Amino acid sequence: MSVRTISGLAREGGVGVETIRFYQRRGLLPTPERWSPQGGGGVRRYGDEDVRRLKFIRSAQTAGFTLEQIRELLSLDAGQDRARARELAAERLAALDRTIADLQDARTALRRLAGVCASQDSGPCPIIAAFQGDVPSSQA
Repeated sequence: MSVRTISGLAREGGVGVETIRFYQRRGLLPTPERWSPQGGGGVRRYGDEDVRRLKFIRSAQTAGFTLEQIRELLSLDAGQDRARARELAAERLAALDRTIADLQDARTALRRLAGVCASQDSGPCPIIAAFQGDVPSSQA
């Protein structure tokens, strides 16, 4: 097992030191005791399990899970809690589907506005007017 300081952990996890501290305050990463060969103060040492956990947190965030959902996923027993993990994944997939649908609607509306803008040489720009709420619903 290799050990590293908080800066080494941050570097391996692709985050800043303050992100590590934030995760510790939120209870997602443990805060190790300070270690010194002479006893007393010293530096905190992080192991391979901390790197694995940090990478898990970052991957789960990339998938769109909230920190609270990530905390729950981390607390699940890998062998016994598959049903809850599937439930959390299904909730996240449903949220992604809603976001994708909203983005597709936005793309369609913007494409339509861009077409109207290209076909008109005078008058207010329909794109800017739409963001100001001034476009008739037939154009938006």
